[in-house]
Amino acid sequence: MDEDFYALLGVSRQATEDELKKAYRRLARELHPDTNPDPAAEERFKKITIAYEILRDPERRRRYDMFGPEGVRGTGAGGGGAGGAGFGGDFAANLGDLFESFFGGNPFGGGAGRRPTGPPAGPDLEVALDLEFKEAVFGGTHDVRVRTPIPCDTCSATGASPGTRPETCSTCQGTGQIRQVRQSILGQMVTSGRCHACGGLGQVVRHPCTDCRGEGRRTKEQAYPVQVPAGVDNGNTLRVPGMGGAGPRGGPRGDLYVHLRVRPHERFQRQGTDLVHILHLPLTQAALGAHLEFETLESTEDLVIPKGTQSGRVFRLRGQGVPTVDGRGRGDLLVQVVVDTPDKLTKDQEHLLRQFAAERDEDVAPADSGLLGKIRSAFK
Repeated sequence: MDEDFYALLGVSRQATEDELKKAYRRLARELHPDTNPDPAAEERFKKITIAYEILRDPERRRRYDMFGPEGVRGTGAGGGGAGGAGFGGDFAANLGDLFESFFGGNPFGGGAGRRPTGPPAGPDLEVALDLEFKEAVFGGTHDVRVRTPIPCDTCSATGASPGTRPETCSTCQGTGQIRQVRQSILGQMVTSGRCHACGGLGQVVRHPCTDCRGEGRRTKEQAYPVQVPAGVDNGNTLRVPGMGGAGPRGGPRGDLYVHLRVRPHERFQRQGTDLVHILHLPLTQAALGAHLEFETLESTEDLVIPKGTQSGRVFRLRGQGVPTVDGRGRGDLLVQVVVDTPDKLTKDQEHLLRQFAAERDEDVAPADSGLLGKIRSAFK
């Protein structure tokens, strides 16, 4: 649909919201399928409706004015979003709800305006799960406990006492909705709302189950196994479909959302999929080199420290980090060196260091550079 939306409605690009509404109503009375059986009129009616739905929304109108039809392609009748489907498919289905509300029919065909009947879904549940650092890295199965509505065994989730069964609601005839029809300037206006006699369930329980009081469900603490994938991090949330609360009278279960809290590790820090360890080396090992047995999260590695290693140098152990959640790789383990300078020396150690400095022709503080040395210098 690449026609000019303003031209379709017969208004200027500076048209106000009131002018858009008046133009659309005038054309809708003329072209609506209830008043004009011409197939060409029905097709044009669809187009002006889409044009009006776009232009009446300030944000979509701004995008249309800037980029044309491509600027609003993929935005549904209820606003922009990733779930839009252009000017056909879901977009027309969304508009079908609007037409059924005003005219009692869906000019876009199909059952877009029909609302599902039956028991509603149960509530979604949330629970926190504490994990050790290593458990988050490598994953595993963990049990979570939560108080949740579960189906009533006594009545098999029907809500009716044993030996009886729910009856179809005579008020809404089992649809769960009450509709009212009245005439308007645009034709028949159909409004619908939840049936108060059955609460929108479409059934009435004359003899409620004494255990669940007609709900078809009871609240109980349950333990559920949750598979935690490798590579999760602190603050991640797992969605477990169908493990939430049971719906009333046999309604489908909601979802369970598990919020992960990962305890810190005493040796490793995490940076994305990489692990970082700060390795403190004495001056001698940094200068002369060393072979160290280094404990990773799952094995012991031989870490070679070359001679003359400087503070800040990073050694990378590839593939020893955190697995990606999608299982398509693994990070590295980064070992960052910090060279520790000795601050307490014996007389022999200090003497050896002074010999070392002298051989390298390096200036160092005199041996009596402390308080006693300063006092002696003052009397020279």
